Amino acid sequence: MPKSLRFESESCAPGWRLVQNLDFYELGQKIHEAGWSFFWQADEIGATVFGFDEQKTLRRAIEQILANLESAKFNSLEIMRVVLEASKRFLGVRYVTVSAQSRHIQESAFLFGAQDLPVRARARSAAA
Repeated sequence: MPKSLRFESESCAPGWRLVQNLDFYELGQKIHEAGWSFFWQADEIGATVFGFDEQKTLRRAIEQILANLESAKFNSLEIMRVVLEASKRFLGVRYVTVSAQSRHIQESAFLFGAQDLPVRARARSAAA
């Protein structure tokens, strides 16, 4: 991240920070003003986790989503929806459902670089 891009955040999970006091639009504006790009992937990611302690269960749901996100080439996440109500139970155990969208912050305006393309596509783009 560029030094000019500053915002309040707190630790969320190992290697991840939770942005505070900004919605996705305000964060996108700050990223754009710094000369960087903010991409999003159309697929929604979700996790449902069972547990007794609501906060620990919520954290586990977010960590589960982040673990799945690591295999993709995205470095940020927007939490879209959290269903966390005391009345939401299955067989007496509370559960939390979190829905999110993967996002990516980078300096380039192009989401994928040549190194991310299959070998055949790289050869085609080099010949063009």
